[in-house]
Amino acid sequence: MSQLNVYRLNSKEVAKATEDWLTKRGVTKEQIGQLVMLLQKDYFPELTLAECVLNVESVLSKREVQNAVLTGIQLDMLAEEGKLLPPLQNMIAHDEGLYGCDEVLALSIVNVYGSIGFTNFGYVDKLKPGVLRKLNDKNSGEIHTFLDDIVGAIAAAASSRIAHRKQAEREEAAEAVGGGE
Repeated sequence: MSQLNVYRLNSKEVAKATEDWLTKRGVTKEQIGQLVMLLQKDYFPELTLAECVLNVESVLSKREVQNAVLTGIQLDMLAEEGKLLPPLQNMIAHDEGLYGCDEVLALSIVNVYGSIGFTNFGYVDKLKPGVLRKLNDKNSGEIHTFLDDIVGAIAAAASSRIAHRKQAEREEAAEAVGGGE
């Protein structure tokens, strides 16, 4: 028996929606790439912004990441519109310090590239550099309770991806010259 109304997810539509909503909420891949650069420049001085953005794009291509981005942005927007029920409405609207679901959602992104991302995430979450400072501005009238953590997590995951790949490159180079470690 065939069903004509069977739900089928269109992965390309999800990926496009993720990028579109980040842009609509004022976040570019380049801004996230700048966070990655901040996290990795001391370890890899030859790193370029283009390479950072490429790694951000790789992180954003993951379904788990797209799901977190779309979910977090929707919750932020619903809070902006006052459409959540109390007390959740107030907790998200005021970025309540003891409300940790925003960080938990972001950590699902960090987990995609291993535990090294946790330290990177914690660092940018505390420092709030670049676009994260703008997203945390409580005077803008916009609510980014979830998005600021999500953007920091994307940067942390991209940084982890770079660290893992650079380590693999070093090992391959050592093997090529017969040094192996």
